[in-house]
Parts: sequence; structure tokens; C-alpha cells
Amino acid sequence: MLVITIRFKVRPEWCDRWMGMVEEFTRETRAEQGNLWFHWARDVDDPTVFVLLEGHQESSVEEHLRSPLIPRIQREWPQALVETPRLIKAVVPGTEWAPMDLLPVPALADHG
Repeated sequence: MLVITIRFKVRPEWCDRWMGMVEEFTRETRAEQGNLWFHWARDVDDPTVFVLLEGHQESSVEEHLRSPLIPRIQREWPQALVETPRLIKAVVPGTEWAPMDLLPVPALADHG
């Protein structure tokens, strides 16, 4: 799978509107057949920073990039940004989240 993390530095005056601006693209991407996840997070230390976490089946990435919404976001999103978004992407084996062995959580006991 292809895993992508993108950091968006949003202009302060756009922060309250950012999630509305990305809503349609988020909804459409989540509906794509090869999308595994598409999650937004906001930096707790800097509320002008939004992080997008994406997971896609490798075979579906080209189709995702052909979305008719891509030209629109290329036109519209930059007005809300301070700088070009930064990203990290990697191909990772599998398609599932693995349990974190370092922090196991025991099953809940039946306290009935």
C-alpha cells in the first residue's frame, strides 16, 4: 500500500474554514475503491497546521490522481496556505494497521 502524510500550513484567517474547504475532496477520496483511509488531524501545538494521513492500494493511486477534483484543489487550496504542503510517502507491505507490540492493552475482563 502507499502511505502518504501531508503537512498543510494554513493561513490563520483560513483555519476555521479549512475543513469545510477540503470536505468534498475528503468525501470523494474516501469513497474511492482503492482508498484504505483518509484522515485529517490538527496539530495541538500549532493550530494552523493540518496533517492528512492517506492510505491507498498501490494499484489505485493513478486513478485517484485523475480525480476531476484535483485541478480544482490546485486552483483553490493555495489561497488558504502559507507555503507549499510538505509530504512523506512510502510503500508499505500489507493493507492493515498492525497492533503496536510495545503498548499491548489487555482484553477487558467481564466484570458482570
